[in-house]
Parts: sequence; structure tokens; C-alpha cells
Amino acid sequence: MITPWNGAPGDADHGAEVQEARPKLKEPPLYKVILLNDDFTPMDFVVEVLERFFRMDRPTATRIMLNVHTKGMGVCGVFTRDVAETKVDQVNRYARSHQHPLLCVMEKA
Repeated sequence: MITPWNGAPGDADHGAEVQEARPKLKEPPLYKVILLNDDFTPMDFVVEVLERFFRMDRPTATRIMLNVHTKGMGVCGVFTRDVAETKVDQVNRYARSHQHPLLCVMEKA
């Protein structure tokens, strides 16, 4: 049985489906956001920062804060570059606005 063709006159593909080539996309590079220890920022402020900017619950924020305190640093999360830069900037501005020397940095994961 022959099915009628519904294409426009002069349409060369006669209903053939064209599949577009999809470029292979690389995953964007990821960056760790890290809090560095200092001798002046109160522990409860570090917990507040982790809860506020990294959406951590209290037990997780406390665990990361203790890493910062005992090991000198703590990883807050791994993000794409734009997100990591934004979080570093937000944390550093917030700490300065509260007169704390807490420092947040990022490094390639």
C-alpha cells in the first residue's frame, strides 16, 4: 500500500526525517569553596555563614565549622565557577560587614 505524501510541492526530502547532529558538551569545571580559619571569628558566626549561604542544616554546619577550626580549613561545597565566585564574594562581604576577618576562597576541584 502506498501512503499519500503530504509535503509541499518541490519538497525534496519527501517526508524523510532529518536528525540534527548534537555537539558533545563538556561539563563545566568545578570549584571548591573553602573557609579558612582565623583566631578571631567566633565559631557561631561560622555556623551562621554556612547555614545562610550554603543552606546547611545545623549539624552539617557545625561539622564543617569544626573542620575549619581544627584543620585550618573546611570545604563548604563544590560549584561551577560563577556560583563559586558569587558565594566567595557574598561570604567575604558578609564577614567584613560584621567586622570578622573570616576568609572564603575557591580553588579548582
